[in-house]
Amino acid sequence: MKYRWEILEETVAYHGFFDLIRLKVRHTLFRGGWSRVLVRELFQRGDCVAVLPYDPDRDAVVLIEQFRVGPLKRDDPKWMLEIVAGAIEPGESPEAVAHRELAEECGCRALAMTRIARFYTSPGGSSERITLFWARIDSSRVGGIHGLAEEDEDIRVHVLPFRTAYDKVESGEINSAIPIVALQWLALHRDDLRRR
Repeated sequence: MKYRWEILEETVAYHGFFDLIRLKVRHTLFRGGWSRVLVRELFQRGDCVAVLPYDPDRDAVVLIEQFRVGPLKRDDPKWMLEIVAGAIEPGESPEAVAHRELAEECGCRALAMTRIARFYTSPGGSSERITLFWARIDSSRVGGIHGLAEEDEDIRVHVLPFRTAYDKVESGEINSAIPIVALQWLALHRDDLRRR
């Protein structure tokens, strides 16, 4: 099968902190031929980075806690435990953004940084693509409140033993996809990272 698609029409339905784009599209079908014209809204987010700060010497993970609007209309906590993340601005590399966000959101400096993966967070309706890194850090002096005032950030930093952080994934206390992916990756690779 030859994968083909066409964007027949594109309009900006909303422009604000994020953009919402209304698309009329069609694509080839597995059974042959073309789909009918589909109308879809695309949450235009762009490329972002996320960083899992990990101290293999202390087997400690740095998580950040901040207010999130996503769960406002649900019976879930509004302050969520996550990992460092931020948007890539034009002209920036993912690595540069990862280093910048580490400093801004948790006061950390990476001793080394490695890319883990690149993935879409919700491809059914969002363009957001994450480049995920793990950063080797020294967690001995990490903590406090961080974030940029001009971005209205109010971020509390937590340094947790890996097992405690992972238990929060298993219990559902960490219920955001990006830190779940990162901590599950760490569970698979932790022994190797600590040996190195």
